[in-house]
Amino acid sequence: MIKLKAVESKGGYRLLLRFSDGTAGVYDFASFVEAATEMTAPLADPAFFARYFIELGALAWPNGFDLSAESLRR
Repeated sequence: MIKLKAVESKGGYRLLLRFSDGTAGVYDFASFVEAATEMTAPLADPAFFARYFIELGALAWPNGFDLSAESLRR
């Protein structure tokens, strides 16, 4: 199972994601912000977006929104 190992901000809604299998890539989360669902609307606030963290190998935010490493890697 692939896990997220490190995250680094690249400005705006872009994050550099590093995975347990050695792969890495920049993911643009603008589409999540634009969707403005109950879970993604808080991401529009840059201060909230910057509060991302890794939880059990997934990317997560304090409001409970999370994305598995496997879905991000695709």
